[in-house]
Amino acid sequence: MKVILLQDIRGTGKKDQIIEVSDGYARNYLLPRKMAREATKEALHSIEKAKAAEKYREEVKRAEAEQMARELKGKVVIVNARGGEGGKLYGSVTGQEIANAMKEQLGLSVDKRKIELDEPVRSAGQTLFTVRLAAGISARLILNVVVTTK
Repeated sequence: MKVILLQDIRGTGKKDQIIEVSDGYARNYLLPRKMAREATKEALHSIEKAKAAEKYREEVKRAEAEQMARELKGKVVIVNARGGEGGKLYGSVTGQEIANAMKEQLGLSVDKRKIELDEPVRSAGQTLFTVRLAAGISARLILNVVVTTK
């Protein structure tokens, strides 16, 4: 019997995969537990439509990320950090501080884990950093660190 898996099943297959199983396994185990459904023409058609819709959503998301990367390229983000004389910071500028500054200055909410610094920022001045917007899409921005002494 051909069935469409509704979830990943260890040793059998992955979600939305069409597999051939014995009638007993399908009727007594997979179907009653709602782990699979019979592979009818309607079910196959609905799976194809769902895959096409998912592909379209991914394409739209990717296009938005590419547009955002073009807009952000070369923008300057200013971060105020406490430091001493000579421009040395007491600590270093973290991804969270950069994410907060981006939200405040650019209106863009970015997860701190998506911000990549080439090296830790421990002094005042300008440096480059990367923001990963989507798989394979990133933007390089300028980080300007200003020291406040108090």
